[in-house]
Amino acid sequence: MNTSIKYFTFLLLTCFIITGVNLPVAAASNYQLPSPDKIHYPPLQFKLPPVQRVVLENGIVLYLLEDHELPLINIKALIKTGTMYDPEGKEGVAELTAYVMRTGGTAKLNSTEIDSRFDFMAASASIAMAMESAQFNFSILNKDLDQGLDLLAQILIQPAFEQNKFDLARQLKDEELRRLKDDPQKLAFREFNRLIYSGDPRGRFPSYKSLANIERADLIKFHNRFFQPDNIMFAVTGDITKEEAINKLRRYFGDWKTNGILANVPSPPQKFNAGVYYIDKEISQSTVISGQFAASKTDPDFYAFTILDFIVGSGGFPSRIFSAVRNNEGLAYSAGSFYRAKPAYGVFGAYAFTKTSSTIKTLSLINSVLENIQSGTITNKEIEWAKKSIIDGFIFSFVTPEQIALQQMNIEYEKLPADFLLNYRDKIEKVTLKDLNKVAGKYLDKTKNVVLILGDSKKFDEPSATADRHILITPED
Repeated sequence: MNTSIKYFTFLLLTCFIITGVNLPVAAASNYQLPSPDKIHYPPLQFKLPPVQRVVLENGIVLYLLEDHELPLINIKALIKTGTMYDPEGKEGVAELTAYVMRTGGTAKLNSTEIDSRFDFMAASASIAMAMESAQFNFSILNKDLDQGLDLLAQILIQPAFEQNKFDLARQLKDEELRRLKDDPQKLAFREFNRLIYSGDPRGRFPSYKSLANIERADLIKFHNRFFQPDNIMFAVTGDITKEEAINKLRRYFGDWKTNGILANVPSPPQKFNAGVYYIDKEISQSTVISGQFAASKTDPDFYAFTILDFIVGSGGFPSRIFSAVRNNEGLAYSAGSFYRAKPAYGVFGAYAFTKTSSTIKTLSLINSVLENIQSGTITNKEIEWAKKSIIDGFIFSFVTPEQIALQQMNIEYEKLPADFLLNYRDKIEKVTLKDLNKVAGKYLDKTKNVVLILGDSKKFDEPSATADRHILITPED
């Protein structure tokens, strides 16, 4: 039976099912749908939609993409700041600044009035502070754009940081720290970051002590330092033309002046004390994390390491760590790897969440997987699977106009080559087995890993292991 006949039969079968017509039993039993792996279809075609870039007179960078399907406009802003710029001894300033900018009113309107106006327009506005950036998300109907932009400009340029909202934000952060003790996985990853970024501002985190040192004036100072026109980028998408967007943004943000110089925080020194650290906590499960620095986004090894990480553990069920720790041994309900690639550095790690009595065995299994891969056991079948998954998944990073504009704006924010996105799939496709073996040998040396284990050390499968070879650490409150 040729393909066209199969396809016609499939359509006919579908029609009978939908219309409720009885199909002869013999015809139904003789027909078999083809395996999805054997269906042939044209290669996926992907062309990056063009986004227009404009720079306003005061230095604000705009990325513009029209989409008139809905009467909605989305604005995303990237600000060159982050928690790594927290003053030493006052960790938490960046997060509190972002939170109270949104909740603490402006020079013209108090917090209640701001919230009421957003609610009346069914608009949404939020700001989040990450380690190396801040992002503002804003969505509004096009008919309310002027009112919305006026509020957005007030929040970004003239936040009031109302004292009562600042006090509330600090109390909420205190409560978040208290709850962190009851979230072993989150606590473990925070302490892993503290170890991997040892001696670097990225490795400092809020504590009760640091929060107590923060005053409202610290938020004002942080805002004045980083929230400046030449330090911000906007991605504007939706039911608006290029000319309208430029005119509107110029009207509400054009008078914003720069009043300072952005400090340059260097890349992490990538020097840390490798070893096994543990946090003793009387719980029934352990969190195991092991990692080290890896290739940056600008490193030629980036593409090969992206595939390597997928094969090692971020590729889900078929990946090596997941298969060894969960599928084969049943030692963890979750296991895998992660790869955080930045323009100047990368961090790679493997992890597992396992019962206390299999803690050391799980770590040994992870190490054996890494050693096995390092010895040159990656197969061409694994490479083909990883490449296809990564390339196909890449396309879904550009589903909406907001994603398209934000992805391209982020390239400039991270100072990556302008053709980074255009060449990404091709460079992934060109990675060879030789490339993977090279980066495996370079980055999977377990003797260079920081290993963190959080769990009840008295009930580990090798309790004596924590006595001599492991270093006990106590999380900072």
